Order: sequence, then structure tokens, then C-alpha cells
Amino acid sequence: MKMLVTVFLWFLLLAICWPLALLALVLFPLLWVLSLPFRLFSIALEAAFALIRAILFLPARILGSRG
Repeated sequence: MKMLVTVFLWFLLLAICWPLALLALVLFPLLWVLSLPFRLFSIALEAAFALIRAILFLPARILGSRG
């Protein structure tokens, strides 16, 4: 559904201002490629925090904490 709305909005932009629509069509893949390292860093940081949380809560899980 989200893709359908995106395509519809792009066609609307194409009808209103076609140079801007073509520029968006060219720049979107470039911006996506540039954002990949930040996404990978975010995934790695989230995994590191999950590991720290698991290590910190390990004694409570071993002792059978109610929660």
C-alpha cells in the first residue's frame, strides 16, 4: 500500500513539475546508497545494547526473578 501511495505521489509530482520528479527519480537511489552505512551502524549499535542488556539481566534470570 505504501508503494502504491509513493507511485501515485510521484506521478502527481510528474504532472505538476516534471523536472523535479525526474530529479527525485535520480537522487532517491543515491540517497538510499548513502544511508546504508548509517543503517548498518544502527543495527550494530542495537545489537551491542541488546548484548549488554542480556549480560546485565543474566543474574536476575538465573535467580528466577518475577517480572
